Amino acid sequence: MRTNASLILKDEVFRIVGAAMEVLNGLGHGLPEKPYENALVVEFQRSGSAFVQQRHFDVLYKGVKVAEYAPDLIAFNAVVVDVKVIEAISDHERGQMLNYLKITGLTVGVILNFKRAKLEWKRIVLASERLVPSIESLDLQKYYSRSFAFIRG
Repeated sequence: MRTNASLILKDEVFRIVGAAMEVLNGLGHGLPEKPYENALVVEFQRSGSAFVQQRHFDVLYKGVKVAEYAPDLIAFNAVVVDVKVIEAISDHERGQMLNYLKITGLTVGVILNFKRAKLEWKRIVLASERLVPSIESLDLQKYYSRSFAFIRG
């Protein structure tokens, strides 16, 4: 079982969350996303923390650029920071962050939700190895017989 001591970029994430709490205390909750993003920039500047705002990354499909993605912030040259003002952080936002991490080549992201008076935040880590069985270890006969049992009648 993992302990806090083994968390990847633990100190950086805590500093990001601390800055977000400071911003929430200063601005209040429920504004559009951009003021929170810009206020985080002020907090990072004041603390001397490394960050980049709206850096552009190519989105590639089969080696062809199909779009660009610009994360709100990249803090400490290592953590994608996504600012939200939504009802709650859901699987949708977690899935988006995983895609953002793949696009940027980073492994840790933080979603910050400024909708309520209490900051909601989630730390997302892109695993280096997928926990999916290899094709050699997967018994396709059993898989397909279970998956398509409803077709047989």
